Amino acid sequence: MSEFAAIRSLRDGAARAIRADDLDLKTELAQETARRWSERTLSLRSPLDTTVPDRPGRPEKPELIPPRQVAKRALTTERGRIALMHAIAHIELNAIDLALDIVARFVTEPVPNSFFDGWMRVAFEEAKHFRLVRDRLRQMGADYGDLPAHDGLWQAAHDTRNDLTTRLAVVPLILEARGLDVTPALQARMREVGDHDSAAVLNIIYHDEKGHVAVGAKWFRFLCAREKRDPAATFQALVRANFRGPLKAPFNDIARAEAGLTPSFYRSMTASVNN
Repeated sequence: MSEFAAIRSLRDGAARAIRADDLDLKTELAQETARRWSERTLSLRSPLDTTVPDRPGRPEKPELIPPRQVAKRALTTERGRIALMHAIAHIELNAIDLALDIVARFVTEPVPNSFFDGWMRVAFEEAKHFRLVRDRLRQMGADYGDLPAHDGLWQAAHDTRNDLTTRLAVVPLILEARGLDVTPALQARMREVGDHDSAAVLNIIYHDEKGHVAVGAKWFRFLCAREKRDPAATFQALVRANFRGPLKAPFNDIARAEAGLTPSFYRSMTASVNN
C-alpha cells in the first residue's frame, strides 16, 4: 500500500508527511493531505493513526550545525545568492513540518475545524515554496543539501510542543513574522544584482507569508479571547518565558498589521526578552 493510500485521517496524513525523509514525498504528502482535508474526505483523527514524530524526517544532507556557524556571503556573488536561497529552502522545509505539526500535535484541542483548514493551507503553500526555491537552486547549479544549515526552527517547535498558545506566539508571531521584516529588502537586493528570477520567488513567498502570520494571529487572539486574556500582554509574557534572544528591529509594521499583528504586541519587547 502506498503512503497516499494508507492515509487514515488528517492527523495521520500530517504525521506521515512530517516523518518522510524523501523531500519529494514529504511535499506530496503534505499537499495531498491538505487537498483531502479541504474536500472533507478525511476524518480529523483515527484510532489507527501514525504517531506524531518528535523530529521530522530529513535526508542525510544538509549537515546541521549551530546557527552562529552558518556562513553569510555577499549577494553580489553567485555563491552568496546560492547560500541565501539554500538558507531559504531550509526555512521553507522546516515551515512545512511546523504547519503539519501544529495540526497533528494539537488535533485534540477544542478548536473549530477552520483552525485545521488554515494550517493545512499553510502547509500546502510551504510545500509549494520549498519546491520553488529548490527549483531555483537547481537552475543556479546547486541543490538543497549542498551547504550546512541549522536546526533552530525545529527546536522552537520542540520547545512549544505542550501548549498551543505558546506555539502560536513563538512560531507564526515571531519566527514567521520575521520573514515579513526581511524579505522585501532581500528582494530589492536580488533585483539590484540582476537576479530577477530569485526575486520573483521571494515575492511569492512574501505575499503568502502574510497570510500565514494572519492565521497565527487569528487563532492566538481566539484562544486569548476564550480565556479572557489580553492578547498583547499574553504574547509578551509567553515570549519572555519561552523565546531566547531579542525581537529584532526594523519591523515591517504595515505587513504585520495587515496580518493582525499590531505594534502593541512587539514594539516594547525589542530589548527586554531573555538572552
